Amino acid sequence: MMTRGERQRVSKQASGGSDPGPQRALITATFVSRVGNGLFNTASILYFTLVVHLPATQVGAGLTIAGLCGLAVGLPAGNLADRYGPRTVWLTSLVLQAVTMAAFVLIDSWLAFTLVAILDRLAATAGSAASGALVARVGGERPAAFRARLRTFVNLGFVVGTLGAAVAIQVDTRPAYTALILANAASFAFAGLIAFLGIPKYQPLPRPKEHRQWSVLTDRPYVSFVALYSAMSLQYQTISLLLPIWLTAHTDAPRWTVAAVYATNSGVCVLLQSRLGSKVETPRQGGRAFRLAGLMFLVGCPLMALTADVPAWVAPVLAVLAVCVHSLGEVWESSGGFALGFGLAPHHAQGQYQGLFGIGFDAGQALAPLILTGAVLGLGHTGWLLLGLLFAGLGAAGPPVAAWAERTRPGTAGAEASASRRPEGSPVLEAD
Repeated sequence: MMTRGERQRVSKQASGGSDPGPQRALITATFVSRVGNGLFNTASILYFTLVVHLPATQVGAGLTIAGLCGLAVGLPAGNLADRYGPRTVWLTSLVLQAVTMAAFVLIDSWLAFTLVAILDRLAATAGSAASGALVARVGGERPAAFRARLRTFVNLGFVVGTLGAAVAIQVDTRPAYTALILANAASFAFAGLIAFLGIPKYQPLPRPKEHRQWSVLTDRPYVSFVALYSAMSLQYQTISLLLPIWLTAHTDAPRWTVAAVYATNSGVCVLLQSRLGSKVETPRQGGRAFRLAGLMFLVGCPLMALTADVPAWVAPVLAVLAVCVHSLGEVWESSGGFALGFGLAPHHAQGQYQGLFGIGFDAGQALAPLILTGAVLGLGHTGWLLLGLLFAGLGAAGPPVAAWAERTRPGTAGAEASASRRPEGSPVLEAD
């Protein structure tokens, strides 16, 4: 057991202080890498199918295999971040992603594509675990506010990249798509350089004697939260996958409605993430935010279904309204996820805990296409309603799971008290 003085030193080290320099560097590096992601993700399927001439089914199979392989490295990478420092592991992952992304321009077969995709996903998953631990160290005295601000720039970077990709898609030549891929590779390298120069090499935190490399798997409240978040993460592909298919196949809405949906979702998240996310700091507030998110999704899903029952000129308006409601839920959901995912993790094991957190999210995203296109689309309006009820039920489970977790973590009571003593002008989401 650590003494009180040791715990205070750990807390001070874990906070990363209040120096804004590392925060600016991490925000800038993350923004740069997300611009690259926006460039690549928007046009990647066109490159692999139209330029490399791989069938779409083969591309999907390769990405699925890569995603499943990536799940295996979340916890080991998180443990490495805890043992050697999160910056070291994150920089290594950025270098590997730069190399694997550049290798995509050389592939000429499904096997080569799958091998490169596996290596890229392994590096990305390791980077996600390490970056989660790094955010916890850089966050300073207001980690929730910093995480919300960081996600704002994540969304903004992806929007900028998406707009840039539209140019290459319009040109529609191999050199244009190749330029996008190489630009994404360069974004990882540039992000790594920014992080190397601007973020200090945080030393590993002292670990108690009872620490084990797989301790997170015996933390039942945290595992339950990860399962809850994994299921709730279906909401991301509700906007990016399910609604576009619904609009094009089941409504009379003009095709530009799909672009309007994406723009609305990104805009709401960029505008509100920092404002609302900074109010969700403790696990208890995170549970309440989850419940609010579930209610927003319960309203948004039926509205999306109703776009099939209105005239063509009304459908875009209704779709945008539904996405506004859903996006508000997304802001609360992500804020609650941050508060619980980081707030319930011990300082010395943030990497390990963020590794499991990332595994849960990736697993949810891997299952999302099957669940959303199979069950929801197959049931039509009923499927949309059931999806909204599922989200509402998951959200309702947020407060009990948070309360259960807090009872197993004596230190969270102090965190709640600390949050209640913050200066005026720093509102937080009131807990029940």
